[in-house]
Amino acid sequence: MAKTKIHSDQKYIEGLAANNSTIIQEIYKKYVPKVVFYIRNNSGNQDQAQDIVQEIMILLFNQAKANTLQLTCPFDAYFFLLCKRKWLNELKKTANKGVTINEDAGSISESAHELVEQTKEFDEKQQLFDAMFQKLGDKCQEVLKLSFTLKTMEEVAEKLNVTYGYVRKKKSLCIGQLTQWIQENKNFKSLKNN
Repeated sequence: MAKTKIHSDQKYIEGLAANNSTIIQEIYKKYVPKVVFYIRNNSGNQDQAQDIVQEIMILLFNQAKANTLQLTCPFDAYFFLLCKRKWLNELKKTANKGVTINEDAGSISESAHELVEQTKEFDEKQQLFDAMFQKLGDKCQEVLKLSFTLKTMEEVAEKLNVTYGYVRKKKSLCIGQLTQWIQENKNFKSLKNN
């Protein structure tokens, strides 16, 4: 299979990862009105539309920060499809019945659908990680959070006012426990096979 070409709209993903306010404002100005219009015309209101947009922006930010998103289609199609699916899922939850999605096959590329599936998978993995992370004790959470944000374990040890050896051992034990819980979780196998 040929390598898929990265779309020029990758700048939006990079801008989100960098928390670039100009890019974020451009997204809100160019792409959000279409989503708001769609939601308001499909059983929603302005506040619900803004909530959906906010959730998708956070998801995209997290995925961009994790460096797992390579945009192979226009940002507009990808963003709209993510928001649309999120809204239809919300309607499905509140109505407690199935929602039929009638896609205009010509308007949304196959690439956008693939990216949406990758993002959905990323979100499910992130939710599993977050849930298991919350089960860890306060000290484990503190050690891991600091090790994610600081450059070296020496800095973590200094910040916690403990020895380097203690921090290395504690981090190893905490990651081991976190990994075990994730692997034992019933959702892990289905996420792993994706």
